[in-house]
Amino acid sequence: MARQSMPQMTRRAILVAGTATTGALLVPALATAAGAATVGKISVGAGETYELTATTRVNVLTIAEGGSITVPDGYSLSMTVNGVDTGEAIIGTGGTDTAIQAGTYRGDIVLTVATANDITYNGLVFPFRQAIHVDADGVVKASSVLAGVVGGRLTDAYAKDVRISSTGEAYNGVFAAGSYTLQRPRIRFTGNGRSDFVGYGAAVLGTGTDTTLVVEGADIDTKGAVRTAVIADGGSNVIVKNSTILTKNGVLPDDYQSTVNTPYMEDAPWMLGISGNVRATNLLGTATKATYINSSVFSEAWGALSVDNGSNTQLTAINCEFGNTGIDGYGTYAIGNATERILGSRLEVATYAAINRGGAIHYGDSTRAAVAQLNEDLELGLTARELAAIPVRPTVINSRRWGFMWHGAGSVDISGGTVVNSEKSTFLDKGQQVTITVDGSDGAKLNPRNGIILQVMEDDDPGPVMVDGVLLNAGVYTEPTGAATKDSSFDVTAVHTADAAATFTDIALKGDFYNAMRKGKNLVLTFDGSRVEGVISATSAVHAVSTITSAEYRQLGEVTNTAQAAVNNGVIVTLGSGSSWKVTGTSHLTKLVLASGASVTAPRGKSVSLTVDGTATAITAGSTYSGALVLTVG
Repeated sequence: MARQSMPQMTRRAILVAGTATTGALLVPALATAAGAATVGKISVGAGETYELTATTRVNVLTIAEGGSITVPDGYSLSMTVNGVDTGEAIIGTGGTDTAIQAGTYRGDIVLTVATANDITYNGLVFPFRQAIHVDADGVVKASSVLAGVVGGRLTDAYAKDVRISSTGEAYNGVFAAGSYTLQRPRIRFTGNGRSDFVGYGAAVLGTGTDTTLVVEGADIDTKGAVRTAVIADGGSNVIVKNSTILTKNGVLPDDYQSTVNTPYMEDAPWMLGISGNVRATNLLGTATKATYINSSVFSEAWGALSVDNGSNTQLTAINCEFGNTGIDGYGTYAIGNATERILGSRLEVATYAAINRGGAIHYGDSTRAAVAQLNEDLELGLTARELAAIPVRPTVINSRRWGFMWHGAGSVDISGGTVVNSEKSTFLDKGQQVTITVDGSDGAKLNPRNGIILQVMEDDDPGPVMVDGVLLNAGVYTEPTGAATKDSSFDVTAVHTADAAATFTDIALKGDFYNAMRKGKNLVLTFDGSRVEGVISATSAVHAVSTITSAEYRQLGEVTNTAQAAVNNGVIVTLGSGSSWKVTGTSHLTKLVLASGASVTAPRGKSVSLTVDGTATAITAGSTYSGALVLTVG
């Protein structure tokens, strides 16, 4: 079939009917012959290429298999049908370009030819298309798909009560590279995004050091792989208040291969013991800030509030509810010297409250003083009335598996009335340098249902591997065999910088502490004014299965401990004044320091005895014991 003829048009920026402040549906001006009439129908035959040079409105669009619509270089093409972005799909797995798919479309069809908004990341160019593009001067009409902004009011300073919908792929709702306010937006996206390391396909994105993006009263619901709800990037300050955010998994291309190569990564690394292909939010870049206040943020899997691929970022949640609705996922992820503050929030998580790979995470109450200080430090702009309306609440964490997991160095601080309820160990340290601080003076509690407060073990993350020159998540974990070999240069009675250290103050603890490292790392525990009841020991640990691939990813972190003498896994315990340890089973230590007001006891009706290097030794307050220590309950 011959290519359908169309009147010639000069290349120009798109026009917008009406002004940005009318509050009416904003639809690009029609591109027609002599600028006078709508093109009623466009048909593109098989093998044909149809070029549009200006925004065009039609009632029927037909594209045969093998046909395509193109625009000149420097421009992008988006199609809305009755105000909904639709029809676009990513070209090829791992590709970044999109094209309108073959089919027949009917309705109020607007083919928007917009100025390109190309973003380069790690050698790939991502051609962003967005309903609303904002820069320092306000809405950039030329690069916005305003036919996809329905209802409400749109100005250069704010958008109020607008609706943005998409059933296509890799289409963004709001791209803010300048300060802007979104009030009560309703965003519904179905279909895959492409990368949450650049925000390609996200509902809302803020980027740039001069950008403060305020999102208030938002209702965002997405379903699709890497169809992220909120992205904060590039040193921006993104503030989300009184909003509801929900993301659900999509369907990845059949030939997609799981990878941690970030330009191509579209699913959770199974080596972390999780699954899923969409995070609800992501925080990227250098010194970027993202704050969520009085909001609900849930992902089906993977992660709710994530930090990734950045440095010195700040993530804050105040009086929020967040977590995962599916079988796997975390509440927050910390990397790159991130600072995370979770105050007065409720976490309902599937796998971990947090994964730590180089961050400092604090959990506490949303006290007046703490929130006011954050309002100032993070430039949140909360009014006195807004501050007064934020109730003081403790943080409550409910995890269907573990509390906190480390696969990199980092710290966790728990205070106030924070309560951590987990089915498995409260703290799961996979061979990393960790610092844990728990202050129970205001009622903080740790409640591991499996009876283990802190598990230190070898890292069972097999990591990615190169397969035919491609980095893939195809590693296999294999349980080491045989006993650990003693490293004569490692002192199991000394405190090292790289050790796993935890301090507990003014708290009652019931649970066990295990160090199952094979290589040199000590577990250093300090109790100040605290009571602890349980086993504290060096152990050996084994998984339920000896070989773990992606099919058995939920076996990662699942180990059984056997108490035994330390090899390279010393256990150093300091009981400060007013502290007591009720020993409930055989415990192997390498050093025990007792303050004058400390005590070591056994459960009622039993007694505890100590041997040091095989010699029976009395347990006396104010003493220090070092060597191969065995505490036995009899």
